Amino acid sequence: MDLTHVAVLVEAVQGGSLAAAARRLRITPMLASRRLAELEEEVGVRLVHRTTRSLALTAEGEAFFPHAQALLEEEATARAVVRPVSAGVSGLLRMTASVPFGRKVVAPLVPEVLREHPGLQIDLLLSDSIVDIVAQGLDLAIRIAPLRDNALVARRVADNPRGLYAAPAYLAEHGALATLADLARHRCLALTGTGHWSFLVEGKVVRQRISGPFTSSSVEALHQACLGGLGIALLSGWDVREEVAIGHLLPLPLDVAEPEPLSIWAVYPTARLVPPKVRLFVAALEARLRAG
Repeated sequence: MDLTHVAVLVEAVQGGSLAAAARRLRITPMLASRRLAELEEEVGVRLVHRTTRSLALTAEGEAFFPHAQALLEEEATARAVVRPVSAGVSGLLRMTASVPFGRKVVAPLVPEVLREHPGLQIDLLLSDSIVDIVAQGLDLAIRIAPLRDNALVARRVADNPRGLYAAPAYLAEHGALATLADLARHRCLALTGTGHWSFLVEGKVVRQRISGPFTSSSVEALHQACLGGLGIALLSGWDVREEVAIGHLLPLPLDVAEPEPLSIWAVYPTARLVPPKVRLFVAALEARLRAG
């Protein structure tokens, strides 16, 4: 099976159209259409319903698509084995991360990477919203959240331990926190639209309702409000390490519950021929996170 034909199908589904696939693969729309038609002829079924502006997988296409992704991933893995991560690292790496993680973890890593690879350039988009990396033409997204877009290719980079934190002044006024049920009487600082926090209790996910005087779409705003003694916040360990070390924030461990774990993910628009610049930066990020 010709993997250039398979790549057109995968890119078209991820991008929503053959035109998007053609742009990503740097071929003409006519060639993309011909390769898709040849793939359908080879497998003997129609894989997509397509119009001039959009496409959707047929039932047969839905069944075939995971195997198409696996074929490309296997090829990318095989190439990575024989090609050093540092080989030919140059050009522009366009990537995105959340504002706090980008500011505290990704941005400090950039000078080190660029010093070692002077042919590389990096454009970092910081946003607390989920960015459509295909539409924006980005090479890489660093996300800390459960992934819901199965069309994208994700690689788990590291754990993202989280905990409950509060300022000493808040605890002096409102009392300590010992059990999950105690959260109901505390002022909780949460992301906008969040009515509960999820915890693991004896291996099961338990949702605890929360309320408080302040919500925000920005994790950094919640962090600052927590530092100001306004309430309890659910924050990542890397985000509060400095404040905990000097006593400006205190961790609040619970008796038998812990926040539902999340992971840090490197998300690519496609697994096919992941550029060396992407693999290089992800490897550097993994090393930084392992070092703490």
